[in-house]
Amino acid sequence: MRDLGKQNVLGVLVDAVDYEAAAEKIIGAARDGRAFAGSALAVHGVMTGVGDREHRFRLNHFDLVTPDGQPVRWALNLLYGARLGDRVYGPNLALRIYAAAAEQGLPIYLYGSRPEVLDRLVLNLQRRNPGLIVAGAEPSKFRRISLAEKGQIVERIKRSGAKVVLVGLGCPRQEIFVHEYHDALSMPVLAVGAAFDYHAGLVGEPPLLLQRLGLQWLYRLVQQPSRLWKRYLLLNPAYVGLLALQGLKLWRPDPTVEEPPRHQMMYG
Repeated sequence: MRDLGKQNVLGVLVDAVDYEAAAEKIIGAARDGRAFAGSALAVHGVMTGVGDREHRFRLNHFDLVTPDGQPVRWALNLLYGARLGDRVYGPNLALRIYAAAAEQGLPIYLYGSRPEVLDRLVLNLQRRNPGLIVAGAEPSKFRRISLAEKGQIVERIKRSGAKVVLVGLGCPRQEIFVHEYHDALSMPVLAVGAAFDYHAGLVGEPPLLLQRLGLQWLYRLVQQPSRLWKRYLLLNPAYVGLLALQGLKLWRPDPTVEEPPRHQMMYG
């Protein structure tokens, strides 16, 4: 296992970990029944924290933020000599959590996406991981929710007997969900991005070569240009420019320059 702790990437604290260390942190918290907040961040996820002090506060108070994208892994290697051989990609990390949960008898709860995706996802996961207990699978409401509704979601998850919650709401809504729910749930709550769609078999993953070259963003941009062009064509160059400034020590981003969220967003 490789775990060099949290490192400052453009003011966002990212854990320089490999898959083994990340999975052990999550499963260890599940076994102990501890509140635990985690996410896997690619460039877009990091940049949401760069541009928003309240969101930076959320991310920098997570127990685990893995380098989901190759450019985030490269940043850790270049700035801190982390020598990470691979990124810790949310969908692949989720597969490790499913396998460990099945082996150790830890029920999981799936929150997010649409009912038809969750139905396929549960079938596929249980075929792939015999013995996996899916304590519940709840689709997103695709809107802000009331405090009463939040309480009902918390109660449903706790009553289910789940020991780990995996969340697929899209960035940054899923990170907001993790931040706002993990303490109330007293268990690991992990944002896993597009993992639900991939593992349900409804969306194809990019070829491995593109993933290794850090070009997964290009594959997704070609698939959904109208939705993603701003994210990738504006944020990616900004990330590279800011990373160069940090690497040359012309800019020293301070992760403590943040603001606690004034209001709960309460996405459901």
